[in-house]
Amino acid sequence: MESKPKLDLRKSMEMFEEAQKLSPGGLMGIRRPYNFVVGEYPVFIEKGYGGHIIDVDGNDYIDMLCGYGPIILGYDEDEINQAVIEQMAKGFCFSLVQPIQNDLQRRLTKLIPSAEMVILVKTGSDATGVAIRVARGYTDKPKILRCGYHGWHDWCVETQGGVPEQISNLTIEFPYGNLDALEKALEENKGEVAGIIITPVGHPLNAPVMAPPEGYLQGVRELADKYKAVLIFDEIRSGFRVAMGGAQERYGVTPDLSTFGKAMANGYAISACVGREEIMKVAEKKVFISSTFFPNSLEMVAAMKCIDILEREKVIDDIWARGRTFLDRLKKMVDESGVPAEVSGIPPMPFLTFNKVDDKYAERRQAFYTQTIRRSLFIQPYHHWYIAYRHTNKDLDVALNAIGESLEFIKKHYPVK
Repeated sequence: MESKPKLDLRKSMEMFEEAQKLSPGGLMGIRRPYNFVVGEYPVFIEKGYGGHIIDVDGNDYIDMLCGYGPIILGYDEDEINQAVIEQMAKGFCFSLVQPIQNDLQRRLTKLIPSAEMVILVKTGSDATGVAIRVARGYTDKPKILRCGYHGWHDWCVETQGGVPEQISNLTIEFPYGNLDALEKALEENKGEVAGIIITPVGHPLNAPVMAPPEGYLQGVRELADKYKAVLIFDEIRSGFRVAMGGAQERYGVTPDLSTFGKAMANGYAISACVGREEIMKVAEKKVFISSTFFPNSLEMVAAMKCIDILEREKVIDDIWARGRTFLDRLKKMVDESGVPAEVSGIPPMPFLTFNKVDDKYAERRQAFYTQTIRRSLFIQPYHHWYIAYRHTNKDLDVALNAIGESLEFIKKHYPVK
């Protein structure tokens, strides 16, 4: 299998060169080119449709990154667009709130097992930040035990520029799937732990997504109760994708607080911290939470319409069914290829990891993703992928074919010694 020719990315690269003069790094964080394959991936996207995106050079891709998760349906959804346009005519940013806030909050309390009360915010980091502040306010304890990626705020990133050690030292990481390690951390910090925050569908830093081991989430629940810590499920990724009520619904373990976002509004910037009334009510007087834009209604309207479609079309059932088929075919393809790679994830969130660390490991991974993007499949080397509702069966077939050809290329050019 020979290499596909490189895509024409001239406009993207020209725009990126200009962007670096306008903003630090050109763009922020995980979207920077070094998180993909430099020079092979586009940097600027023109538009999207269905399960596809088109870059500024006119290249059309099957997009399985889905904006890092918010696109649960697809791009350019008419029903959501029209609902938002109708709300625009009424206005959407006021000094007070609009009735749609109550409608959406009431709906979330009916869908999410842990939701007795709701605080609507904008981003995943907003929501996890609210949950941590509420947990500390409720318990009057300072420390947080964390497992997974929870955003960019000071409390949840390791010591680095701009984050004082006094803050980062209050957050202690524990490994996913290991109850003994969690209990050890709780015992070592006994009486000081305000909350345990965990991605219930495992997404440890720099590791593949995984379903919770049998009994693990229940064990976490029991340890949180034993040590009187608030249990927080970070469902920013898993909410409205693993199940309508999140992983807590699918796996039957209810936390004290949880955070939802991403797929909630199919790309509109909204998220929520939900939880037990007793704990959430500390935000009435004791804990300060406020933003000019938290009450904006366009995102709330988009969320209501997105949830309508998810329920009406049984979207999650469809994504799980087609995702199982995709994962099964991907595993078979990888096994037969002989390439040192491992398929991981759950049906709505598949991933492929190159698991043999040898002198060709990094080259092998980079070459694989170079070949997939040249075959117009947009996936990311360091982040799991997503199945969206508007990915057609043909899209998924084409994606698997691109992966298969790329694996053949790796087998031929980067053999295991």
